[in-house]
Amino acid sequence: MNNETKRDVFEVAMNHATKSRWVDYSEMMSRYDAAMPDDIPVIPEAVGDVIVKLKHKRFYLSGAISYAAVVSLSSWMTFEHEECFARAWLLGAWRVEETGEIVKFEAEK
Repeated sequence: MNNETKRDVFEVAMNHATKSRWVDYSEMMSRYDAAMPDDIPVIPEAVGDVIVKLKHKRFYLSGAISYAAVVSLSSWMTFEHEECFARAWLLGAWRVEETGEIVKFEAEK
């Protein structure tokens, strides 16, 4: 393993592709910046519903974990998959386990 990020590798590839006039560098970098991460969390639909509900109520992650202690999904969210739950919460995006659908939480403006 080296210290390069995936973005570093992508930028080198885009520079080469741009020189050959195969792609537009700025367009591809904009698409890359807007794209979802490769390793998006996979969570049950019910857990995603809880995230949406609590984010709409403006809970913080610590409050969501406390809430999880009193709902039927508490073991999934706090013990078995705590890191996955936290990543989905922080990214505001996840893949639904049952359907494969990607959900991206959009805060109300």
